[in-house]
Amino acid sequence: MNYLTRATLLLAMALCGAAFGCENASQVRLNDGPSDVDADTDTDNDADTAPADEDDMTAQLAEVEAQAADYLDILQRERATFQNYKRRVERERAEQKQLLEGEMLLKLLPVLDDFYRAMDAVPEAEQDDWYAGVAMILKKFERYLTDAGVAEMEAQGALFNPAYHEAIGVDSASDVACDTVTMVLQRGYMLGDRVLRPAMVRVAG
Repeated sequence: MNYLTRATLLLAMALCGAAFGCENASQVRLNDGPSDVDADTDTDNDADTAPADEDDMTAQLAEVEAQAADYLDILQRERATFQNYKRRVERERAEQKQLLEGEMLLKLLPVLDDFYRAMDAVPEAEQDDWYAGVAMILKKFERYLTDAGVAEMEAQGALFNPAYHEAIGVDSASDVACDTVTMVLQRGYMLGDRVLRPAMVRVAG
């Protein structure tokens, strides 16, 4: 209630008191708002409510933070799982590619064997320009295989290893140590760290 309205009501009450014989019209109180007691009570209630609200907000914040931590943990686990899956797929693709390339290169090895047999069958006295031309073709063939990752095994004189050698005979009269490769009948080849074709050999008995 503003000042002008309050003053108007006080004047009206004074006139009313004079008209009806009221000795002290000012004894009539105006209830134009909350009393000081009510205000104090509301203040006390607000003071009691504030800590409770703060506790609720703290509890809610802790719950949200815990939920966010759970979501972060789940996200990190899913990311790690995806990275492992990606690496596994890339590894499998590389292995599949190497396998397919190995199958193709393996089919070329008999052709290389025929080249070596043909070159070895030509006597030294007959190694003319034609022979030199074929030798150049053989060098290109060997270079192609080398660039593809194919390498010849060093089997002659090595200790027999069934992972790399295929024994087709035993030389009992050999003067070398037992299980030593005495003769290479067919060259063996590696593709990277994998055996492309084992060497066909004879070993000392």
